[in-house]
Amino acid sequence: MLEKSKVLTQIQNAGIVAVVRGNSKEEAYQTAKACIQGGVGSIELAFTAPHADEVIGKLNEEYAGDADVLIGAGTVLDPQTARVAIIAGASYIVSPSFSEEVAKVCNLYTIPYIPGCMTPTDIQQALTFGSEIVKLFSGSIMGSSMISELHGPFPQVKVMVTGGVKLDNLAEWFDKGAKIVGVGGQMVGPAALRDFEKVIENARVFKDQVNEIRHSNTDKVLL
Repeated sequence: MLEKSKVLTQIQNAGIVAVVRGNSKEEAYQTAKACIQGGVGSIELAFTAPHADEVIGKLNEEYAGDADVLIGAGTVLDPQTARVAIIAGASYIVSPSFSEEVAKVCNLYTIPYIPGCMTPTDIQQALTFGSEIVKLFSGSIMGSSMISELHGPFPQVKVMVTGGVKLDNLAEWFDKGAKIVGVGGQMVGPAALRDFEKVIENARVFKDQVNEIRHSNTDKVLL
């Protein structure tokens, strides 16, 4: 298992996380594989998928030698689920909201915890309990301006945006200060129809555009 600092660095360097769900164990597994084939190697495997822990374990075995692949667990609502995910090999834990008890379990096992936050109070709690990245959720409700506003009182916070992230607003999220975007249905939606080739294509397009935006922003800073 990678050290916590290395996991955090890898997520930030990737810039994009695929939020993978599924109506079956096989669908979740094939969807995650399609995202990885498309170049999005950071996977958030939601625990709404049946046998999510088994899918995490299987993916970790299959991609054990691939340094670009990082399998995390999503929709983790309680400490019991967090521990199951960690034992299965999850490299990071993501929640739709902040939980002190989940944070404690993650800290105990030195696993990054990325909680969903909507308010300054949420963010302050998350930072206090050791989160280095917080998830702005839902982005479609909060809007991109929320990031720059939050960076006033919390200039140190690293934000991952999930919910409402689309190809046509990617640049806006990064311009406002997001470090990472989490993409679900816009990328993996075709998996429900077992069109995994389309998922591969979507992942490739999202990854290429994220790379282009971030390189462009780097060039602006250098100028």
